[in-house]
Amino acid sequence: MKFGIFYEHQLPRPWAEGAELNLFQEALDQVELADRLGIDHAWEVEHHFLEEYSHSSAPEVFLAACSQRTKNIRLGHGIVLMPPGYNHPARVAERIATLDLVSNGRVEFGTGESSAALELGGYRVPVEKKREMWRETTEQCLNMLSMDPYPGFRGEHFEMPCRNIVPKPVQKPHPPVWVACSNRETIKLAARLGIGALTFAFVDPQEAKHWVDDYYRILKEECIPIGHAVNPNICMVTGFSVHHDGDEARRRGLDGFKFFGYALGHHYIFGEHKPGRTDIWKNFEAVKNVLPANAGAAGIGTPDEMRSHLRKFADAGVDQVAFIQQGGRNRHEHICEALDLFAREVMPEFKEKEAARQKQKMEELAPYIEKALTRKERMKALADDNIPAVMALGRQITHPQAAQEQETARIWSQTGAVPLEDPAKQKAAAE
Repeated sequence: MKFGIFYEHQLPRPWAEGAELNLFQEALDQVELADRLGIDHAWEVEHHFLEEYSHSSAPEVFLAACSQRTKNIRLGHGIVLMPPGYNHPARVAERIATLDLVSNGRVEFGTGESSAALELGGYRVPVEKKREMWRETTEQCLNMLSMDPYPGFRGEHFEMPCRNIVPKPVQKPHPPVWVACSNRETIKLAARLGIGALTFAFVDPQEAKHWVDDYYRILKEECIPIGHAVNPNICMVTGFSVHHDGDEARRRGLDGFKFFGYALGHHYIFGEHKPGRTDIWKNFEAVKNVLPANAGAAGIGTPDEMRSHLRKFADAGVDQVAFIQQGGRNRHEHICEALDLFAREVMPEFKEKEAARQKQKMEELAPYIEKALTRKERMKALADDNIPAVMALGRQITHPQAAQEQETARIWSQTGAVPLEDPAKQKAAAE
């Protein structure tokens, strides 16, 4: 099994001067440490306006900084918000490819849509359209990363003409793709589309077994890849705080983990938020002693308790467990101590078996993946003669007739009726 660290960049009120600066600098130190310790992934969310819960609105910047302080750890968007109100898919493709280049091919491309009213409403993303927006833009973004040039697209939620998206990523045809999953139905969707499942629901290992079985059964039987490669993986999150004294581990980590769940609930389920004024930490403090610790809290304890917890996930077939170690007011030095202790006393058992497990899994899945890729309906590449030429703006201004001919060419190119490079034919056909 592989391991990851997971960041929301939580910052409970009150906010002292320099608090955000310290938050980001400490997170960079933690990722650098995790890389030295041999932890496999660092996941970073994208959220907007979710005060206290997540101050991570530009994950591509944070991950780029991580890329220059690390050598081996995989850098995961967990996730990019894909509806075009948040991010135009061409801009996403450009950022993913650039991050893959500066990290020397270490990007994991997680995708999603959000269910928080503050960010959906802030960017005017309609709730009833967000899933279909995610699907359309994710598929086209992967085409942009893989095709030379991208032929152009006119869909329900965005359109753009033929362009060649540059740069292209190191990983071919594109980095591994994931989708955020908060329930079992999205896990099934991930399997049908041939992408990894980043499960942000806290489930116990027994329930995880059902999710894993569903995922791999559907991937073998029903998969039609949304991308140009298949990424068969399931990652699940858990709380994290490790100390030889179990009570001390819980003292250090349990409140932060509870706040993580409470702040999530505030922004996604039960809260009412006044931007710049609501104090989530104060509300949490009033109720924290009666809040139950859910399944993920089993990752908080001694090395032996953590080992037992992770063995159950491994036995269930989970491919990766990501740790929520930065939650609430968890302290930087405690996080670093816990990561070091985990890497020394718990991780080696799982690392020892991972290469053989991964090899066996991929050999078993290879024929199913091959069949799935043959079922994919691929976007048709343009023949060289049909790639449109774009006239420079200065020439359009000085030669308006030529600009009109180019617009006629664009219209005809959508029907495929006339070769794009022959304006005379296009004009005659139009007349």
